Order: sequence, then structure tokens, then C-alpha cells
Amino acid sequence: ISALQLENVNISAGNMGVGRRDYRIRTIGEFTSEEDIGGVVLKSTGQQRILLADVATVQRGFAKRSGVVIHNGQGGIACGIKPEPGVNILEMTDRVQERVNWLNAEKLAPEKIKFQWVYDQRRYIRGAIDLIQMNILYGGLLAIGVLLLFLRSIRSTLVVALAIPTSIIGTFMFMAAMGRNLNVISLAGIAFAVGMLVDNAIVVIENIDRHRQMGKTPFDAAYDGTREVWGAIIASTLTTIAVFLPVVFIQEEAGQLFRDIAIAVVAAVSLSLVISMTVIPMFSFKLFSAVKTARRKKGAVSRLGEKISGILMFFVGFATRNWATRIGTVLLLIFLAIGSVLLLMPKTDYLPLGNRNFVLSFLIPPPGQSLEERIEIGEHLFRLAEPHMQKEHDGFPGILNMFYVGRESFMIFGAMATDWDRAADLTPLFERWIFTIPDMFGIAKQVGIFQTRLGGGRTIDVDISGDDLDSLFKAAGVMFGKSRQQLKGFGVRPVPSVEITFPEVRLEPHRDRLKANNMTARDLGVALDVLMDGRKVGEYKQEGKKTIDMVLKTADESILTPEELYNSLITTPGGKIVPVSSLSELVRTTGMTQIRHLERKRTVTLQVTPPKEMPLQEAMEKLESEIVSPVRAMGLLKGIDINMSGAAEKLVQTREALKWNFMLAAVISYLLMASLFGNFIYPLIIMLTVPLAGAGGFMGFTLLNILSSKPQPMDILTRLGFIILIGIVVNNAILIVHQALNNVHSGMEHRQAVLESTRSRLRPIYMSAATSIFGMLPLVIFPGSGSELYRGLGSVILGGIAVSTIFTVFIIPSILIFVIRMEKVKTGQSGLE
Repeated sequence: ISALQLENVNISAGNMGVGRRDYRIRTIGEFTSEEDIGGVVLKSTGQQRILLADVATVQRGFAKRSGVVIHNGQGGIACGIKPEPGVNILEMTDRVQERVNWLNAEKLAPEKIKFQWVYDQRRYIRGAIDLIQMNILYGGLLAIGVLLLFLRSIRSTLVVALAIPTSIIGTFMFMAAMGRNLNVISLAGIAFAVGMLVDNAIVVIENIDRHRQMGKTPFDAAYDGTREVWGAIIASTLTTIAVFLPVVFIQEEAGQLFRDIAIAVVAAVSLSLVISMTVIPMFSFKLFSAVKTARRKKGAVSRLGEKISGILMFFVGFATRNWATRIGTVLLLIFLAIGSVLLLMPKTDYLPLGNRNFVLSFLIPPPGQSLEERIEIGEHLFRLAEPHMQKEHDGFPGILNMFYVGRESFMIFGAMATDWDRAADLTPLFERWIFTIPDMFGIAKQVGIFQTRLGGGRTIDVDISGDDLDSLFKAAGVMFGKSRQQLKGFGVRPVPSVEITFPEVRLEPHRDRLKANNMTARDLGVALDVLMDGRKVGEYKQEGKKTIDMVLKTADESILTPEELYNSLITTPGGKIVPVSSLSELVRTTGMTQIRHLERKRTVTLQVTPPKEMPLQEAMEKLESEIVSPVRAMGLLKGIDINMSGAAEKLVQTREALKWNFMLAAVISYLLMASLFGNFIYPLIIMLTVPLAGAGGFMGFTLLNILSSKPQPMDILTRLGFIILIGIVVNNAILIVHQALNNVHSGMEHRQAVLESTRSRLRPIYMSAATSIFGMLPLVIFPGSGSELYRGLGSVILGGIAVSTIFTVFIIPSILIFVIRMEKVKTGQSGLE
């Protein structure tokens, strides 16, 4: 029964020669009440009138139940809230909870129902933000402590330390102007920048102090000291900024995370450059003007520093003594760097899993499971969970909340732990429960912090595609069986089922009998729909309310067996009442409930979840060598395509993008330095620090996994650290090369110019390295919510800075002496000045 609706009937009428006016006539026969529906005239002869209400009952009702939802042992309805892109999760969740509380108090209480708040991410997010804020605070204090140790002056330390809060506050303002939200990743970027914020200020204040010790006036010391190094700090800052340019334009899923870090670091470092060029000289001038400068007495720290400097310069002098020692030093360090990379390079992973308090289990039921059986499974699971509710039991954490959803298309159950840091410990317990259900298997896993769909997260989708269903399902079944046998600790879930033996009942029409009764196969299908669950025939709508489906169904009890349906009676267009069995034949057979297509080919997907401690790259190689290759050798993959998608595909795409972005960042840094130096040779020498930093990055990452109780995967956020290192580690080499050119242009002999440059820059180089290392150290050593996002990244940067700082003072002078001889010894200014 459908509404009568006549639209867009246009009638044109003349208008006394003035023109024409088009009228739109719309005839509507929509139902607005149950009485309207019951009043539909089915037959009218003038003497007899039959209404719908005479032969049917019109009443409100509910759709047939097809699934079950149980929460903490009670039935209910699940309702989820999904945020729009760009929404602040904390603010949105607070607003939703406020609205839910209002609904419970004002609307639902009289109906004796309520919304029960089950899960949100606020605790994890706020814990991660609190941790990163603490890291920023501790990192800043440690950096200031290092400055105080080196400068041995509270006033000078305060001048340099001023760059930290001003740059951070300015970064907040910059991000707000760009419409960016502060999140764990962007705050981590600011925390990484804390140690780098004082690098430029250190170079400036140290050089001003050196000029002041020469006996210059406060103004001359501030001016000459800043002028002498401004080219070097501009070059080092621009290289740091430049390496992030390729990162910002990464389009893969991880690009959003990269952009947050890039924007935070670029803003902070750029502001620190402005501060070091303006605020630091001004405060230095005021400081030296207010305080009468005297020769500082050499304390124990100063004497120790001079002793260490002397030892380093002895080895630098030995390394640069002649051409043989120089070449030997360069080759030795380069080979050590390459060997370390090859030896320590781990397998890569995609996004970090995190420690979200949410464990999800996927059930793969046997064919043809009824609603009643699904309800029984849910009740069985909650009986098993009862000893664990709200308390620890048998060494497993307590269950705070638990839910179960049983539908025809999927069955899942999940829970939160009472101990928010031990949710992953529930995984083996849930897998044990799954196998207590007859003919049932499935997987349980902790949901990742970046997982947005069922079966997502760290899941490798093995897509098995082909045209022939029999060979396709045979190959998929063999691969599924081998995966369960050989891949210990892996979770494997087929989508759809690898079985094509789902019980199926078909009613095959007798077309000649249908024709004799003036019916078609479609007419028979409609009648069968009405006999079973009913068939939608229209919509019913009251003014100002949502539409309701109008369903035509029989008044009899629900048909529970195929035989009842086969023996039911239907009416033909001629008015005869005949059984369904006279128009069709009942056939029992098997079939499938779902056919998936990928790139127009029929596809079965095995969703494989590797163990938490195994990187995705290793899992992919294991799948290829132990599952795909043996099945291919058996000849079962003829005419069948195998493709790995999901997180595996994203890993390959992002890894490829990062590889090219690493090369592009190196090229941009090189060309930028070439333009600033006006020379192509010196930037090439400076770039030799990059392999040293790479080796140090792998050393730092390996050391983190040795000392940490929780292994850190080499995920794509960690790999970003190697790109960041390009812009950081060249800074020390730039200082040495730049000052060596200044010395040569001032009339100093070439080798002496290089050695003097190295000696005069040792202090700012190691000050900068120490502040960077100690400023980032809390990010690596403090565990907690969200730390898994940036611990690996921090370890790579710390290791790269440490190793490159130690060996830069050897490799750069060794090779610089060879090429600086092309510079003429004369009095003048460097091109960078």
C-alpha cells in the first residue's frame, strides 16, 4: 500500500496578454493516522464496499528482533557517538555526557530506562596530556640546569632560559592562529623542541661572553658576538625547518600526526631564532652594563671542562695530523656508521598500539545459527565473566564493563579492565572463553588508540581474489587452516566465512503453474515475504514526526520451520487459495551468506592480527614465507590473486613516502646550505654528519629496548626521527665550518683555522647537545599514557644527537682541511655574515 502522489503537473494559463503564469498542482494522498490506513477502499461496487480495516488489523508494532545486545548481564540497546573531523574530543565528550545526564533525569527516568555511560577516551587523553606537560616542565628544568653548569652564571642562564617559555607560548599562539588543536602529538613536538629552543641562544650568549672576555665594551661584545654567528644560526635554523617541509605534505593516514609535530617544532624553533637574534643580545648588553665584568675564577667544573676540551683537541689534532690520518678517520667513522645501521636496523611497524583500556573479541560462529543460540552464547559469556566483575580473579584484572553483541553478520564481545593499565591481560582470558563454546572460534585483542573500525588497527588483510568460487574458497580454507596451525600467537578471522556449506532452503518456483494462475516468480517471492517477516509496502508519517515503515504481514504466529512455510496458503490473482507447495518445490542445499568483491573480483579476506610484540613487517614476511608460498607451491593459487592490505598496505605506502621524504629533506638541506655558503663543497662535508646521526639513532633505539620492560616497535612515528635528525645534527658542523671560514678570512693559516674553529666551538656544541639531550630525556624515560607514541621517536633523536656530537668534531675537521685550502688567506668577512 503506497501513498498516491502526483507531482509536477504544470498548467499554463494566459494572463491578458501580459505573459504566462505556470501553476504547479500537487495531489497528495499520504496517510497521517492509523484510521487513514484502515479506511483504504479495497473494493467498491456501489452496493458493496470493502475497506482495508474489514480484512486486516492496522496497529503499531516493532520490527522482528534479529540481534541481541547485553551489557553487564542486562539486555539493552547500544548507542555510540562518532566525532566529526577536527572536533576536540574532550570538549565533545563533556558535552555529550552533560546531555546524557539530562536525558536520564528528565526524559528517561519516567520510562524506567536510562543511558549507562560505558566508555570514553578522556582518561587516556588527559593522562597523556598530563604526562607530556610534566615532560615539558622537567625537560625545561634539566636544560636550564645544564646551562647553569656550563655558564656558571645565574644571570646568563636566565637570559638564555628566557627563550624556552617565550618560544613555547608563542607556539601556542601560532597554532591557535592556524586553527590547530593541541593534542598529545603536537605537545610532544613542543617537548622535543624544548632542548633545541636554547641552541641558538647558547651560541649567541657564548660568543658574546667570549668577546666580552676580550675586553670589549658591553655594546661591542653584544653586537660583534651576535654578528659573528648570525649566519651560522640562520643556516642551522633554516635546515631544521626545511626538513619538515616534505613531511607536511605526506598524504597517507599518518600524515596528520606528522603535520602536528612539524608545525609545533617549526613554530618553536623559528621563534627561538628571532629571540636569539633580538632578545638575547639586548639582555646581554643590559646584563654586562649593569654588572662589572671581571675575570671569572676557574672552579672545579671549569677546570674539568678545560681538561676534557684539551683531551678532545689532542685527539682531533692527531686525527688531522696528515692526509693519511684524516682519510683513515673519515673512512673509519663512515664504515662504523654504515655497519651499525646494517647490524641494528629492526623490522618496521605501523602506528603504535598504545595502551587503551578496551579489549575486543570477534566470534566466528558455525553456519545457520539462530537468534536463540546467539542469546544463549551471550548469557554463557556473562556466566563465565561473573567471578571477574569488578574484582581481580585468578591473576586477571577485574572487568569494569562488559558487553556482547550477537547479530547475523557479526558477533563480538568486549570489556574494560578495572586496572586501566592492564587491559591487555584480559586477552588470553577472553580467548579461553571463546573456545568453551562448541564449534566456535575467534580472536581477542586490545583495541589500538588509532583504531576506528572493527577489525582495524594492527590488522593485515590478506585478500584472496578470483573468479571461480570453488577454487577461491578452497585456497582460502587451506590458508586459514595453515594460519591457525603454524602462526602461533596470531589471530586470524576470515571475512566472510571460508565455508560455503551454510544450510540453505530454497523454494524453486514451478513457472508453468505460476503462469496458469496469472502469477510471476516475483509475485510468489512477495507473498512468501508477507508470510515470513512481512514486506514493506509504504511509509506512514504524522505531521512533524519521522516516517514509520508500513509492513504487510500475516496475522498468524511466526513461521518457525521451512515445512510450515511450504504448507502455508496464499491467494492467487484469480481469487483461488492454494498452498505454497503447489506453486514451488522445497529444496534443501547449502550456500553462502555473503559474497565480497575487491576490484570486481570475488574475494575472501583473512584478517590477521600478529602478536603485540611482533612488528608488522616481520608478520608480513612470515605470512608470505609460511602461508602464501607453500599454498602457491601446492598449485592452489592458479587464477587467484593474493594481496596484503589494511595496516600492511598503509605501512608499505607510508614507509615508501618516508623514504622519499628522507631523501628530499637531505637534498633540501644541502641546497639550502649551498645557497647560504655560496659553495657546493662545504654543505657536502656537513652532510657527512647525517650517516653518523643515523647510526646513533639506531643505537639509541636499541638501547631503549634493552633497558625498557616494554619493547618499543620501530613504527612510522619513530622513523620520523631520522628525518628530524637531518635538520638537527648539521648544526654543529655548520658552526665549525662557518667559524673556520671566518678564521681563514681573518688571516689565519688553513689547518690552524680549522683547529681553532673546532676548539672555540666545542663549548657551544656540547652545551647545545647536553641541553637537547636532557631536555628530551623525560620523554624517553617516563612511562605512562601516550608515552608509547613518542618514546621511540625520542630515543632516535637522542641517540643521533649524542653520537653525531661526539664524532662530528673528528670527521668534519679531518675532511675540511682538504678543501678549505681553496680559500685565500685574507682579511675580510664571510659570505654568511
